[in-house]
Amino acid sequence: MPEAATAVVERVTALIARLHPNMSDDLDTAARPSEHADAQVNVALGLAKRIGKNPREVAQQIADQLDLTGICSKVEVAGPGFLNLTYDDVYLARLLKEVAADSRLGVHRAETVETVVIDYSAPNVAKEMHVGHLRSTVIGDALVRMCEAVGHTVIRENHIGDWGTPFGMLIEHLVDLGEVGAARELSVGDLDGFYKQARAKFDALPEFQERARARVVALQGGDTDTLRLWQLLVAESARYFATVYEKLAVRLTDADLRGESAYNELLVKVVERLGAAKLLTTSDGAEVVFPAGFTNRENEPLPLIIRKQDGGYNYATSDLACVIDRVERLRATLMLYVVGSPQAQHLAMIEAVATDAGWLPSPARMVHVAFGSVLGNDRKMLKSRTGESVKLVELLDEAVQRAAASVAEKNPELPEAQRNIVARMIGIGAVKYSDLSSDRVKDYVFEWERMLSFDGNTAPYLQYAHARICSIFRRADLARESARAAAISLDHPSERALALWLLQYDSAVWDALERYSPHRLCTYLYELSTRYTSFYEQCPVLKAESDAVRASRLALCDLSARILADGLALLGIQTPEQM
Repeated sequence: MPEAATAVVERVTALIARLHPNMSDDLDTAARPSEHADAQVNVALGLAKRIGKNPREVAQQIADQLDLTGICSKVEVAGPGFLNLTYDDVYLARLLKEVAADSRLGVHRAETVETVVIDYSAPNVAKEMHVGHLRSTVIGDALVRMCEAVGHTVIRENHIGDWGTPFGMLIEHLVDLGEVGAARELSVGDLDGFYKQARAKFDALPEFQERARARVVALQGGDTDTLRLWQLLVAESARYFATVYEKLAVRLTDADLRGESAYNELLVKVVERLGAAKLLTTSDGAEVVFPAGFTNRENEPLPLIIRKQDGGYNYATSDLACVIDRVERLRATLMLYVVGSPQAQHLAMIEAVATDAGWLPSPARMVHVAFGSVLGNDRKMLKSRTGESVKLVELLDEAVQRAAASVAEKNPELPEAQRNIVARMIGIGAVKYSDLSSDRVKDYVFEWERMLSFDGNTAPYLQYAHARICSIFRRADLARESARAAAISLDHPSERALALWLLQYDSAVWDALERYSPHRLCTYLYELSTRYTSFYEQCPVLKAESDAVRASRLALCDLSARILADGLALLGIQTPEQM
């Protein structure tokens, strides 16, 4: 389904190619929104420079010969050579009808379907998820939804930490508690308590340290009983992760768990293949790779450690094994790593080594979707009152409780069962939107009052706009689907403003996806809500001056609600019909 600008771009491009056939390559013919018109085309500036003429003269020549009959009602030359366009109202109304009839609401599918592996969330076995896992999980989930929406094949990989030396002490602590007792303690979700008890014993008791180290050897050696105990730890942790993901309403399941242990057999092959590629060298007894362009503070070449002096493998080895597995087994063409900004250098080195080794053949590529931290009001890392990391489960539960209080105050007549459902949608939505609406590369301050407000750029504000539209149809005793057959007219300025924004939904989705930046979709949805609010306040709907105008405005209401709900769903946020 073309946007309003698409037909303009096609005709401008064709005209330039006809007028200046040897000068038209790579010119910017885009028609962008403008404060001074519905759209603005700036192609004349670039073309004038190529042909050595005055930009306004070039723009005027284009305007004189550009046939936009049925698309634009006015084309004007402005400034140093801009083309200001005003769309024809009948044209806009026709496009709105096409969007309304499209189940995808005008969002076009990808021209090239990719196999996208998205690495996100990544908690550790026997450790509770804290607020630090929030950003990776919700950003990753939004990217999953957007990639799937445009037709890509998406593979979710929750790269959990389930291997390594800490599991020696964890398994020995499990043995001390007894399997039944340990399972009972883990099943109540107190993973942090379990881990801290194990660590305290390891730090205090030499005998326990010896047992833990011996258990690591047994685990790595494939001892049957040790593996069984390890699997118990993993299974109980996975059950806990599932409860968090259910509360957060993300798409991760047990089937998406991919632990570090899954790559054990590939670690030797990583070393062998790097050796065969003549990339390995020995430094201080360790086997390392020195990728070009990476140096330490002393400006010395920075090594990526592949196998340590004691023969053990490093995180880099496992991450390189992931690349091999994802490209060669999963046939990934795009790998998104939704990982915090501090890992930028590490991932860049992994990419450099994988490229040098030939493990990223075109079109396969890695992208680090970096993000900042969640801060408290003191602008330091968000902590609990006891100074520890905030547990994600506790944060989500508090969000729902606060939302329930707001809903009870705003709509006390709402039945309790429905109020509980709505409170969950609002509370979880508020937490997600607060995170996603912030530019992911920046830190943001976690503020309950702001994120749960029904004013401003918040999820409750957008959800309330959707619910208000639904209430219009309830009052009219009409099914929303019935509004979609109506002829649309755009006689009021706020109707046109709303229509122009509705027709930019496709661009908004693709802009957010191509930049891996959900906040750009949030910005679009917030502007849509504000334009809808202006329309609603200035244009009576149920009390419109005629049946035809009433039907047209109901159609605009319905399309606004559908795009709001669809856009929020791409962010993993639900939209109640009443609140």
